[in-house]
Amino acid sequence: MIKNILVADDEESIRWVLGKALTKQGFKVDLASDGKEALELFQNKNYDMAVLDIKMPGITGLELLKRFQEEKPDLLTVIMTAESTMKNAIEAMKQGAYDYITKPFDLDALDAIILKANKATVVSDQVNLLKEELREHYQLDRNIIGNSQPMQQVYKMLGKVAPSDVTVLVTGESGTGKELIARAIHYNSPRLGKPFLALNCAAIPRELLESELFGHEKGAFTGATERKQGKFEQANGGTLFLDEIGDMPLELQAKLLRVLQEKEITRTGGSATIDVDVRIVAATNQELKKKVHGKEFREDLYYRLNVVPLELPPLRERREDIPLLTDYFIQHAIEELGVATKGCTEETVKLLQGYSWPGNVRELENAIQRATLLSSDPLLTPADFPILGEPQHKDGQNNSLETLVANKLQTSLAQMNVNELDNLYEMVLQQMERPLIQIVLEKTRGNQVRTAEILGINRNTLRKKITTLGIEVKKD
Repeated sequence: MIKNILVADDEESIRWVLGKALTKQGFKVDLASDGKEALELFQNKNYDMAVLDIKMPGITGLELLKRFQEEKPDLLTVIMTAESTMKNAIEAMKQGAYDYITKPFDLDALDAIILKANKATVVSDQVNLLKEELREHYQLDRNIIGNSQPMQQVYKMLGKVAPSDVTVLVTGESGTGKELIARAIHYNSPRLGKPFLALNCAAIPRELLESELFGHEKGAFTGATERKQGKFEQANGGTLFLDEIGDMPLELQAKLLRVLQEKEITRTGGSATIDVDVRIVAATNQELKKKVHGKEFREDLYYRLNVVPLELPPLRERREDIPLLTDYFIQHAIEELGVATKGCTEETVKLLQGYSWPGNVRELENAIQRATLLSSDPLLTPADFPILGEPQHKDGQNNSLETLVANKLQTSLAQMNVNELDNLYEMVLQQMERPLIQIVLEKTRGNQVRTAEILGINRNTLRKKITTLGIEVKKD
């Protein structure tokens, strides 16, 4: 709200009239007879609005306006001019004046300007409050959990890139929290208050992906019964998060590159170009450099996206964060599911820390949520996490899944000449992936959505693996 107003005019009669009228309306008003006096008052007091004559001895109104904008950009400044020329009006508005008024003027005209400014101030205060609430909700140290050294490096990078407008490429395994990082970048940037939109490039059929990104005109293709805005138009002024960017078809990569270069799009079936101002945060769990070498990803687009690379560590490389994450997810599950307050035994925490978590943080969250919901005890025990396996035999022998796999590998590799192999990693990975996916599909009775959730991978990724590994899906 406007409370304190500075009036500067070299005509005493104007100062007297404005001072009396504004004081009568409840404003605190200071009067200055020239630019120098106005500048001194401005530097010693806090004003919400300034009403300045454009021509004054010494420092002119336009010069004052420039100084005020440099030192207090949110000050609402109204310029008064006796010359009703477009040149003065344009110059004042270019320099940041809120409005201008031509002498001689009716006090009602100034009242209208102040009323409009007051409304704008209220809206601005509400927007700023909303921004602070959003920042509070998405502050870097609240929703992103972890005190480990790898996460400290992530925090440092976030703090550097969030305030800028550079394109960020977030890399990391599935389930490490890439979208959460993208949201943190947006909500701690100057684009806060503008849209944040996310699009998974692997989850949308390639024939529809172009329309999702760039929109389409009516009649552009069969089924296009009306004009549709794409994600770039919808996110204008804000941030667009492109997940699984490595799965984007080559022909669309070329169009995305053009948007990054020219900052404009063309809807499918249209010819007009549309200017867009969108910050891109892209993410992938693939090695894009390998895809570039294999001609599956454009090299020029890779370098456009990879302006600032931000790599997220897998959960197995920050096991010391698991107790913190466990507490966080338990509390979240209690609030979301409405179950009784629960804790975790020390033995359970050790079990969770000993597991490799191939699905990373997402898998841990799903496991905690499932255990919190199903357990009837006040403390979660290892028995509440059967998918992880018991940590030890009764005789004390280590029976973790990781140890069992290691023992089996040692036995198998002892029968091979490892030095003659050149694709051992892929071979072992496929042999482990196939039975794992088969077992979980059997447990879920062929429900691919639930299977993907349990495995902590994208549904589209699961479909690809089922096809690649030749897995038969049996449904009840």
